[in-house]
Amino acid sequence: MAWFFENEEIKTEYYQIAGENAHHITKSLRMKVGESLTLCTLDGKRHDCVITGFSNDTVIVRVLSSTMCEQEPDIKVSVFVALLKGDKFDDVIQKAVELGAYEITPFISARCISRPEKKQLIKKRERWQKIADNAASQSRRAIIPKVCDCIDINEMDNILKDFDKSIVFYECGGEKIKNIVTENDKKIALITGSEGGFEESEINALKNAGVNVATLGKRILRAQTAPIAALCSVMFISGNLE
Repeated sequence: MAWFFENEEIKTEYYQIAGENAHHITKSLRMKVGESLTLCTLDGKRHDCVITGFSNDTVIVRVLSSTMCEQEPDIKVSVFVALLKGDKFDDVIQKAVELGAYEITPFISARCISRPEKKQLIKKRERWQKIADNAASQSRRAIIPKVCDCIDINEMDNILKDFDKSIVFYECGGEKIKNIVTENDKKIALITGSEGGFEESEINALKNAGVNVATLGKRILRAQTAPIAALCSVMFISGNLE
């Protein structure tokens, strides 16, 4: 069933879908009267609907049932990923959203090869958010995870204060992730590096800010694989991959 996000609550039996969603339904999917779709709203509800008509660039649907959306993890995991070369970051965003990430934040560290200018970063963020939007629809999320503005690694310590636990994954070793994450952690930050990894000074600065240093095993993972492996591990440990 087609899955869409609407930015307002639905409280009536009939509802008009407008804008980009309406265009996608009519022009891309070429859906017809009688076909079913699901609308997910900001109040966390899913509304199973049937198309009843089309009018003035809008799609009219009848709401058949409304229930709370149960697809979201019971833990909020934010993924901080150092900028990667080429289109690697696109894949990280897509897979992270599918696996349940709450938000994704790109950052620049000392060994980042990719260092786009500010205007380029704005365009990249717009593209990344569209990738997140599509991945959220495909995986039937209740929310669209936000792709945040790119930050410098030195700005991270202030942001991480809002988390129950923060974990950086270091290629030179660290604690096992199962010994760090507990059932009491409801808001976690995961931090992974670029193709060149982290400078030791960066790891020390994060440790001084209260960040746990962890390992993803004996094998060295590619920079685009590490954030997905880390996210999978946390989701499994917290019972969100059962």
